[in-house]
Amino acid sequence: MSDFNNKAVFLDRDGTLIEEVNFLSDPDQVSLFPGTVEALRLLRSKGFLLVVITNQSGVGRGLFDESSVASVHSRIQKLTGDIIDAFYFCPHLPDEGCECRKPSDGMLRSAVSDLSIDLGRSWMVGDKELDVMTGLGIGMRAILVRTGYGSQHETRIGESSHFVADEIKQAAELIVAIEDADANR
Repeated sequence: MSDFNNKAVFLDRDGTLIEEVNFLSDPDQVSLFPGTVEALRLLRSKGFLLVVITNQSGVGRGLFDESSVASVHSRIQKLTGDIIDAFYFCPHLPDEGCECRKPSDGMLRSAVSDLSIDLGRSWMVGDKELDVMTGLGIGMRAILVRTGYGSQHETRIGESSHFVADEIKQAAELIVAIEDADANR
């Protein structure tokens, strides 16, 4: 297992990095939250791989195809200066019982294998209860951001072993502060 030495921040897409648009398929509708680029640069400067994991049931519903998802991801890459290392998405419907749809850990496991990620040194950041549960369920620390659906989900999660931040930039700063404190122990 010593080959798995990269640390990563797994990021939800809609409501975390970009404004929530129901069933987003048009790259022209991508709008980064303020501070997203700065947050990603800060995390990269501290040696984190940046991996987006996102449920995209619009594919399974027939609302758009996988090439539309790829176009949205290309737009996000362009807006962030190609800083994201990988994008993983689940195209399945919520009731299909697949292994990749959050809160299952299939996308995370694929990224671990593909990018040699050490989950014990990694984080999950998202705006929904299922994002937090996905990270915690596989042994990572997790942060709920209050953007997107985050403020609604904060009360649903209740007391848990996760952190809360107002937005992605504050989440990145929190990760760095905790990493620095851990390094100084």
